[in-house]
Amino acid sequence: MKKLKKIVREDNFLSLTGNMVIAILGIAGFALLTRSLSLEIFGQWVLFITAGSFVEMFRFGITNTGLIRYLSGADDAERIKLIGSNALIGLGATVLIAIILISCTIIFKEAISNSGYSLFFKWYPLLAFLNLPWNNALVVLQADRKYAKILAIKAINSGSFFLVLLVNYFFLKLTLTQLVIAILTINAFTSFISIIAGWDGTKHITSATIETNKTLLHFGKYTTFTLIGTNLLRSADVLIISLSPLGNAAVALYSIPLKLTELQQIPLRSFVATAFPKMSKASIHHKIDEVKDLFYSYAGALTYLFVLISLFTFVFAEFFVFLLSGNQYLKTDPITGFNVVNIVRVFSIYGLLLPIDRMTGIGLDSVNKPNINALKVFFMVIANVAGDLIAIFIFKSLLLVAVASILFTLIGIWMGMYFLNKELTLSYKEIFSSGLKFYSTIFNKATNNRYQDHFKMNKKVN
Repeated sequence: MKKLKKIVREDNFLSLTGNMVIAILGIAGFALLTRSLSLEIFGQWVLFITAGSFVEMFRFGITNTGLIRYLSGADDAERIKLIGSNALIGLGATVLIAIILISCTIIFKEAISNSGYSLFFKWYPLLAFLNLPWNNALVVLQADRKYAKILAIKAINSGSFFLVLLVNYFFLKLTLTQLVIAILTINAFTSFISIIAGWDGTKHITSATIETNKTLLHFGKYTTFTLIGTNLLRSADVLIISLSPLGNAAVALYSIPLKLTELQQIPLRSFVATAFPKMSKASIHHKIDEVKDLFYSYAGALTYLFVLISLFTFVFAEFFVFLLSGNQYLKTDPITGFNVVNIVRVFSIYGLLLPIDRMTGIGLDSVNKPNINALKVFFMVIANVAGDLIAIFIFKSLLLVAVASILFTLIGIWMGMYFLNKELTLSYKEIFSSGLKFYSTIFNKATNNRYQDHFKMNKKVN
């Protein structure tokens, strides 16, 4: 029981558990929506979520990464100032975004109402204010490595919406607008809990100083672009497809394999969430060898893990598509001619490349090179958009859109290793050997513990 408690309380385990719970709830909710809404209406929902996620990368990208880095080495007085600045800047960014969206709705009323983005422009300004406190709480808790509390917040938010979707599927049959209102209510409740618990940092907003504001904004001007670019790497496909002649039906079809990639990214997001604070702290204290060891260990262990995950999703692609969306998406769509299962298999290959690409980005941010990471993401976005435009407008192929994801990720890996090597002097070989060492260490600990327990039991009997 002592060993079990120790494992359950370990940072990586809590982070992984949290992301697994949220991903499972998200995928299950997604499956309910595909079965509850028509293809056209479901496409509108996907655009609402995609556009909202993109804007939130700007809102929270300004301060989140910088706050995590600087809180890792801050004293108590500096900590309060940084948290206050995070809350102040986040509120300012939210007000600015709301003004822009409302102005666009007034000026381009007819164009927006006739597009698939009408839901986003109408409701997101309100949602942005309602979800601000609990999102602020997540980043403060991540910096403090309070993963159990992060799990609690995410469970409240995602769990509540999943229950709404479950009840809706069997009994209510809510309209799209009513589902959005449910999201607004749930986000307001989650933020209320975060404020009452004092996790969000709103009470420290008056402690913000010009110096801490500048510190976060200086770091954030690069990480904002990086996060927006990272989001574009995921959402540019959907955005370009939505603006193409392929229409909302193609958006809905492509969103299914995109959703399934979340299965691949559960461990990635989890371990990155624990790696970044550790690497940042080591960098701030000038422990370069420790930064390198952490990079090798995480990148190698995740790469081997993703070999298994990608193989699993490739082999059982049909099963996952059926589980998520039912029989109607298993075969080639008669209207568009697209096959969702084949796209899932391409994304499973893409998943093999994610660990090293993501860890090079985390490494650059942790050694205070967010500008280089932003440059890396910029070139990846350019490659992705170019690939999407060629795939959609020339070949009219969703499969080639997925192939473009593999190509831009290879570019990201090369650039990330090139620039990070200048700071840390790295080698690809060490990544894979450290990954093997990571799992052999776990295996040895497990076998040694069993041997020691057996020895102790025999000693007691004797």
